[in-house]
Amino acid sequence: MTAPAVVSWAARLGWLHLENTWLAFLGAAVTPYILTVLAIGELINDKLPKTPSRKEPAPFAVRVVMGALCGAALGAQSQSLIAGLAAGALGAVTGTLGGYEARSRLVKAIGGKDFPIALVEDAIAVFGGLWIVSGHGLS
Repeated sequence: MTAPAVVSWAARLGWLHLENTWLAFLGAAVTPYILTVLAIGELINDKLPKTPSRKEPAPFAVRVVMGALCGAALGAQSQSLIAGLAAGALGAVTGTLGGYEARSRLVKAIGGKDFPIALVEDAIAVFGGLWIVSGHGLS
């Protein structure tokens, strides 16, 4: 939920112009707050031992759908909605599988402590997302 929250804040702040598109709801006054609460909940839930793997079918599917939505929002500005949707879905697949592998390997490398690596992963997701939607990662 981090990516939808970041994209919603970008739309609300005028960094992404989604007016007159079906994605305009992302820039509505309440949307970034709702998505931020959901993202914080996900970031906390991710640290719990009973949380299912991101590679399980349901969490994986949600990540792909959210990635596609965010990609569509990024592509909408340049009339590349379908390309953005596809890139977002592909990015979600790559990020899910690659993130899982990177986190697993780093946890093993530091002796099995997941929490610090999870926090680094969260920081990369938040700041990377902000970098992208601020225009620096879109050129």
